[in-house]
Amino acid sequence: MPRRALRLAALTLAGMTSLLVCMHAEPARADFRLCNDTKSLVGVALGYRQNGKWMTEGWWQVPGETCSSLIEGDLNSRYYYLYAEDADRGGQWRGDVFMCTSDREFRIEGVQECFARGFQKTGFFEIDTGNKQSWMVRLTESGQTGGSQK
Repeated sequence: MPRRALRLAALTLAGMTSLLVCMHAEPARADFRLCNDTKSLVGVALGYRQNGKWMTEGWWQVPGETCSSLIEGDLNSRYYYLYAEDADRGGQWRGDVFMCTSDREFRIEGVQECFARGFQKTGFFEIDTGNKQSWMVRLTESGQTGGSQK
């Protein structure tokens, strides 16, 4: 086969391979991710606004030195609120924005009258995502570190 025909066949095969890879590639995901950079298991609760109402959810269990998506898909709020506990050594990542939590897995609407409704009142710290579609928070031994976006 002439050299020119071989080159054309190779280019055609490379183009078809690239097309197949693109067709089967996973789309970029926009999530709210939490990376636990400690060696301990961490329990995580998240607060946010949904349809004009405050919601809190928990508990995600994030093993040490791993990352987990707490919200999958594009983020719908600018501000999220996080509380985390070190399950192995004690300690917390907390703040001064109070929301309702429970000892067991929960999804709670509203942040008022936590005690009267049978919940705990827990201090969350605020995360400003700047209206990005995706965000990541890292928990370290010395506390929460700055987030990043995709």
